[in-house]
Amino acid sequence: MANETVSDDEELSGVLDSVGPRLRTLRTGRGETLAELSRVTGISVSTLSRLESGQRKPTLELLLPLAKAHRVPLDELVGAPQTGDPRVHARPLVRDGRTFIPLTRHMGGLHAYKQVVPGDTHRPPGGGEVEQRTHEGYEWLYVLSGRLRMKLGEHELVLAPGEAAEFDTRVPHGFQSADEHPVEFLVIFGKQGERVHVRARPAASG
Repeated sequence: MANETVSDDEELSGVLDSVGPRLRTLRTGRGETLAELSRVTGISVSTLSRLESGQRKPTLELLLPLAKAHRVPLDELVGAPQTGDPRVHARPLVRDGRTFIPLTRHMGGLHAYKQVVPGDTHRPPGGGEVEQRTHEGYEWLYVLSGRLRMKLGEHELVLAPGEAAEFDTRVPHGFQSADEHPVEFLVIFGKQGERVHVRARPAASG
């Protein structure tokens, strides 16, 4: 009986230890700072920082407002085991007019999602400025439809459907539709710099 108790305690400890990295992934994946999250949740920046680093154990009082702010169910926030349903139940998140649709269940390692950026009929001639951000990680994207205007540091390019790009997210980067039409693209993001490894390539024709 004692061994079972120890095992349960160890399992609970493992679940709690995984909450911090999961919280950080959710926040950085949305490009949100600790200060911004603090304003939304009412939780101090220092407490949020200690939660993410594992220096403070998560409590229900802290996790409920965080789950609401990140728009994820509480069981996903704590990494509760699935009940056997292999499907990914995407919960779209809309931020600044952009739609983010998660395509992976777990927040650790590589995280995949679909992003939809609306077109802008009021953009000034030349396209205007593209807001850029930086954060830890590495990103790979693939355009499904529309034309994506991408600013990467001092460089700027337009990606058409079927085109892909990859970059270190510590380099300032930003996206918007290249015209008045919306653009849809897939993103694979690794918060610790994990990169996409292609194991198979199409055979050369002829």
